[in-house]
Amino acid sequence: MGYDLHITRRSNWFEKEPGKDIGLNEWLVYVEGDPEMRLDDQATATTNNGKTLTVHSRGLSVWTKYPESAAGAAWFDHRDGRIVVKDPTEPIIQKMREIAKHFDARVQGDEGELYDSDTTLKKSPSSKKPWWKVW
Repeated sequence: MGYDLHITRRSNWFEKEPGKDIGLNEWLVYVEGDPEMRLDDQATATTNNGKTLTVHSRGLSVWTKYPESAAGAAWFDHRDGRIVVKDPTEPIIQKMREIAKHFDARVQGDEGELYDSDTTLKKSPSSKKPWWKVW
Protein backbone atom coordinates (compact mmCIF):
# COMPACT_ATOMS: atom_id res chain seq x y z
CA MET A 1 0.00 0.00 0.00
CA GLY A 2 0.97 3.62 0.06
CA TYR A 3 -0.24 6.95 -1.20
CA ASP A 4 -0.05 7.76 -4.91
CA LEU A 5 0.19 11.07 -6.71
CA HIS A 6 -0.92 11.21 -10.33
CA ILE A 7 0.08 13.43 -13.23
CA THR A 8 -3.19 13.68 -15.11
CA ARG A 9 -5.14 15.80 -17.57
CA ARG A 10 -8.45 14.47 -16.23
CA SER A 11 -10.73 16.37 -13.85
CA ASN A 12 -10.18 13.49 -11.43
CA TRP A 13 -7.41 10.98 -12.04
CA PHE A 14 -9.78 8.03 -11.58
CA GLU A 15 -12.47 9.15 -14.05
CA LYS A 16 -12.16 8.34 -17.74
CA GLU A 17 -12.42 11.41 -19.99
CA PRO A 18 -12.09 11.03 -23.77
CA GLY A 19 -8.96 12.71 -25.09
CA LYS A 20 -7.50 13.39 -21.63
CA ASP A 21 -5.07 10.47 -21.31
CA ILE A 22 -1.32 10.94 -21.41
CA GLY A 23 -0.44 8.40 -24.08
CA LEU A 24 2.37 5.90 -23.61
CA ASN A 25 4.14 7.23 -26.71
CA GLU A 26 3.88 10.80 -25.35
CA TRP A 27 5.47 9.61 -22.12
CA LEU A 28 8.25 7.70 -23.87
CA VAL A 29 9.13 10.77 -25.97
CA TYR A 30 9.22 12.90 -22.82
CA VAL A 31 11.48 10.44 -20.97
CA GLU A 32 13.83 10.22 -23.93
CA GLY A 33 14.12 14.02 -24.03
CA ASP A 34 14.65 14.58 -20.29
CA PRO A 35 18.31 13.94 -19.35
CA GLU A 36 17.26 13.32 -15.73
CA MET A 37 14.92 10.45 -16.68
CA ARG A 38 15.72 6.89 -17.75
CA LEU A 39 13.31 4.32 -19.19
CA ASP A 40 13.69 0.93 -17.47
CA ASP A 41 10.29 -0.79 -17.96
CA GLN A 42 10.95 -2.60 -14.68
CA ALA A 43 11.90 -2.04 -11.05
CA THR A 44 13.78 -4.47 -8.84
CA ALA A 45 14.01 -4.43 -5.05
CA THR A 46 15.30 -6.77 -2.38
CA THR A 47 12.91 -7.63 0.45
CA ASN A 48 13.86 -7.83 4.13
CA ASN A 49 14.30 -11.59 3.84
CA GLY A 50 16.73 -11.22 0.93
CA LYS A 51 14.38 -12.18 -1.90
CA THR A 52 14.38 -10.17 -5.10
CA LEU A 53 11.12 -8.71 -6.34
CA THR A 54 10.85 -7.39 -9.90
CA VAL A 55 7.89 -5.47 -11.32
CA HIS A 56 7.55 -5.09 -15.09
CA SER A 57 5.55 -2.18 -16.49
CA ARG A 58 5.90 -0.62 -19.94
CA GLY A 59 6.90 3.02 -19.46
CA LEU A 60 8.25 2.58 -15.92
CA SER A 61 10.97 5.21 -15.68
CA VAL A 62 13.51 6.44 -13.17
CA TRP A 63 14.27 10.00 -12.11
CA THR A 64 18.01 9.51 -11.78
CA LYS A 65 18.71 12.88 -10.13
CA TYR A 66 16.45 12.29 -7.14
CA PRO A 67 18.47 13.88 -4.31
CA GLU A 68 17.01 11.95 -1.35
CA SER A 69 17.51 8.37 -2.46
CA ALA A 70 20.52 6.28 -1.53
CA ALA A 71 20.11 4.68 -4.94
CA GLY A 72 19.73 8.14 -6.50
CA ALA A 73 16.45 7.28 -8.18
CA ALA A 74 12.68 7.62 -7.95
CA TRP A 75 10.18 5.60 -10.02
CA PHE A 76 7.57 7.15 -12.34
CA ASP A 77 5.03 4.66 -13.72
CA HIS A 78 2.90 5.26 -16.82
CA ARG A 79 -0.40 3.63 -15.95
CA ASP A 80 -3.85 3.89 -17.51
CA GLY A 81 -3.26 7.24 -19.21
CA ARG A 82 -1.50 8.94 -16.30
CA ILE A 83 1.90 9.01 -14.58
CA VAL A 84 1.94 7.63 -11.03
CA VAL A 85 4.45 7.92 -8.18
CA LYS A 86 4.04 6.11 -4.87
CA ASP A 87 4.71 7.98 -1.60
CA PRO A 88 6.52 10.95 -3.18
CA THR A 89 8.66 13.37 -1.20
CA GLU A 90 8.73 17.13 -1.82
CA PRO A 91 11.54 16.94 -4.43
CA ILE A 92 9.56 14.28 -6.32
CA ILE A 93 6.42 16.43 -6.17
CA GLN A 94 8.44 19.30 -7.64
CA LYS A 95 9.62 17.04 -10.47
CA MET A 96 6.03 15.88 -11.00
CA ARG A 97 4.93 19.51 -11.34
CA GLU A 98 7.64 20.07 -13.95
CA ILE A 99 6.47 17.03 -15.91
CA ALA A 100 2.79 18.00 -15.53
CA LYS A 101 3.53 21.43 -16.99
CA HIS A 102 5.06 19.76 -20.05
CA PHE A 103 1.87 17.74 -20.58
CA ASP A 104 -0.51 20.60 -19.76
CA ALA A 105 -1.64 18.45 -16.86
CA ARG A 106 -1.71 18.67 -13.06
CA VAL A 107 -0.60 16.70 -10.04
CA GLN A 108 -3.43 15.13 -8.05
CA GLY A 109 -3.44 12.90 -4.97
CA ASP A 110 -5.42 9.71 -4.43
CA GLU A 111 -8.13 11.68 -2.59
CA GLY A 112 -8.49 14.33 -5.31
CA GLU A 113 -6.35 17.07 -3.76
CA LEU A 114 -4.29 19.17 -6.17
CA TYR A 115 -0.63 20.03 -5.75
CA ASP A 116 -0.24 23.37 -7.49
CA SER A 117 2.96 25.21 -8.34
CA ASP A 118 3.25 27.09 -5.05
CA THR A 119 3.15 23.88 -2.93
CA THR A 120 -0.34 24.69 -1.65
CA LEU A 121 -2.80 21.84 -1.51
CA LYS A 122 -6.10 22.61 -3.16
CA LYS A 123 -9.14 20.40 -2.94
CA SER A 124 -10.67 19.43 -6.24
CA PRO A 125 -14.24 20.78 -6.30
CA SER A 126 -15.49 17.62 -7.95
CA SER A 127 -13.92 15.40 -5.28
CA LYS A 128 -16.51 16.44 -2.68
CA LYS A 129 -18.66 13.34 -3.03
CA PRO A 130 -20.57 11.62 -0.25
CA TRP A 131 -18.36 9.14 1.63
CA TRP A 132 -20.41 6.22 0.30
CA LYS A 133 -20.13 7.23 -3.37
CA VAL A 134 -16.90 5.58 -4.49
CA TRP A 135 -17.49 5.78 -8.26
